Amino acid sequence: MEKAALSLIPELPVRRTAPPRSALGRWLFHGGRLEESHAHHHTHPWYVVLWLTGVDYFSTLGYQPGIALIAAGALSPVSTAILVAVTLLGALPVYAQVAYRSYAGQGSIAMLENLLSGWSAKIFVLILLGFAATDFVITMTLSAADAAQHAIENPYLHPYLGEARLSITIFLLALLAAVFLKGFAEAIGLAAAVAIPYILLNLVVLARGLHEVIQRPELWSRWQSSLTLHGDWTALLLVSAKTGVSVMPLVEGGDSDRFRERPLGRIRAARKLLAAAAGIMSVMLILSSLVTALLIPEEAYKIGGPASGRAIAYLAHHMLGNVFGTIYDISTILILWFAGASAMAGLLNLVPRYLP
Repeated sequence: MEKAALSLIPELPVRRTAPPRSALGRWLFHGGRLEESHAHHHTHPWYVVLWLTGVDYFSTLGYQPGIALIAAGALSPVSTAILVAVTLLGALPVYAQVAYRSYAGQGSIAMLENLLSGWSAKIFVLILLGFAATDFVITMTLSAADAAQHAIENPYLHPYLGEARLSITIFLLALLAAVFLKGFAEAIGLAAAVAIPYILLNLVVLARGLHEVIQRPELWSRWQSSLTLHGDWTALLLVSAKTGVSVMPLVEGGDSDRFRERPLGRIRAARKLLAAAAGIMSVMLILSSLVTALLIPEEAYKIGGPASGRAIAYLAHHMLGNVFGTIYDISTILILWFAGASAMAGLLNLVPRYLP
């Protein structure tokens, strides 16, 4: 039954799009058009592209644990466990199937378009593009705003930055746009340089937090007693690797893909990318929710508290000192700024296929 249903879903080859007619259009799309005939010139191994699609996904660690505590309180580890289960058992198989059916990065929008015809399909696609573009733009602006907030709250940077949140946000967005106008290759290289240290720093903070939890058994007792007091265990479906499929044209599948109608190498590599991103984030979410729920008091993570929106950064400063905490803050600021790269890559890969 399941195989029969999947067989009804159309397979999507690369959609050909007309080249830009104006000089400005050719400059904007230089190095960024992902047609089948040119894709191999700009592809990278999946474990490199992982960091481009992952900066948006992984950067949510900068604020997700704090939001989880506000939304679910002591129940945040339970909510996070449900989120991880939904991601691994529900979202990941769906993304893998979309990657197989739409290996050019067009994703579920093009799959749905092929099930309709005429103006109904065109209008439907325009509506979905509106939602997708809104989502990507919100990701870019919110990530830059969160980076500005982290910068302002740092004890060493605050005397110099004051309360200039808006100015810092606009500057970070302009800098990100400049990087992408330069080209995809530079963006992918910067993504790896930003995301890998961030993950390692988070592991250091969480390992220190786990050590503290093990050394203080009373923390478990306090947490268990507070489980029934407050919190909503259904409040935490927050993050997804939404750009994992849209950057598929950047994934290297091997030389044999050039001679195949279906790039099986790219499809296998993209599925590895999706599984790796989901696996890394699942581990980090479980660890961060547990450590922050046990170590951060309620008055600290409430809205306006020192841990609000920056739970792991709060622990980094309190457990490892302000020097390490500042290093963590800088890394968080960088990845939150660059999280917009994932959204911008999704926009540049998706929108020109329908609105060239």
